[in-house]
Amino acid sequence: MERWISAEDSGRYNERRPVARIRVLGNMAAESIINRKALRDYHIVDRYETGIELKGSEVKSIRAGKANISDAFARIENGEAFLYNADIQPYERASHEIPSAKRVRKLLLHREEIDRLYGESQVKGRALVVLKLYWKNGKVKAEVGVGMGKLAHDKRADLKKRAVDRETAREVARFNRKHA
Repeated sequence: MERWISAEDSGRYNERRPVARIRVLGNMAAESIINRKALRDYHIVDRYETGIELKGSEVKSIRAGKANISDAFARIENGEAFLYNADIQPYERASHEIPSAKRVRKLLLHREEIDRLYGESQVKGRALVVLKLYWKNGKVKAEVGVGMGKLAHDKRADLKKRAVDRETAREVARFNRKHA
């Protein structure tokens, strides 16, 4: 089952302005949080799986689906990878330590991966964008992609292709209903 959640809502579902797609399985709310804006605005050249250094209450907030990564990006500084602009709302029932929602978080990568990401991020026109937050073996992982910014005509071509695919699927469904 999939639901859409907007960034400004705190638990209420909003069909008009989806920011993140949240998969619901049983009691667990957020299986993955996808950055659809990054997939729209960038050609993704390469993808890396990273761990994230989080506080305990942030993990519970992500599990509840209260994270927004639509403006999130990564940066390599002093040989370490950091995550910026990831908005993880504070957990309501956190007892003692409530971290800032948009604080800088450290990404956990191997040295070779950090060096490779640093080299790719230094190429003009490339950026490190966060594509997805998901769970793997009980830990939160982030998928970081090396993206090249799309131009306006690229975005229009993608929209046109999506419209053609949608129309084709509609015609196939209509044909199947008619001849079934």
